Amino acid sequence: MDRDARRILYVQTTGTESPERSATVFFLAASAAALDIEVGIYFTQFGPTLLQRGVPEALQVKRGGATLGHFMDQARDLGVRFYVCQPSLDLNNLKMGDLIEGVEMIGGAAFNNLALEADRVICF
Repeated sequence: MDRDARRILYVQTTGTESPERSATVFFLAASAAALDIEVGIYFTQFGPTLLQRGVPEALQVKRGGATLGHFMDQARDLGVRFYVCQPSLDLNNLKMGDLIEGVEMIGGAAFNNLALEADRVICF
């Protein structure tokens, strides 16, 4: 592992249409944050659907398993920041008021700055 990597930006493009793909980004982000790496997750395309109020508590990644909220809470408790793409909110007929607390809306320029400042960008 490259010990100099101190910032990771994850990009989450899938949402509630693929629940089996929803928890991995939060698990990996929490793991990185536990290693004192600065971590952000950028939700774009269908990713913002995971941030809707009520979804994290109701969405099970696997039948009988933990809810998405469990994985999201772990990540946030470790300092992972959640960013959402404004055009993707429009794509999914969502507004900031529809989302869980603590999500920051950023535009394309801000995303590109985050990506340029990150040591690694990983897409899901």
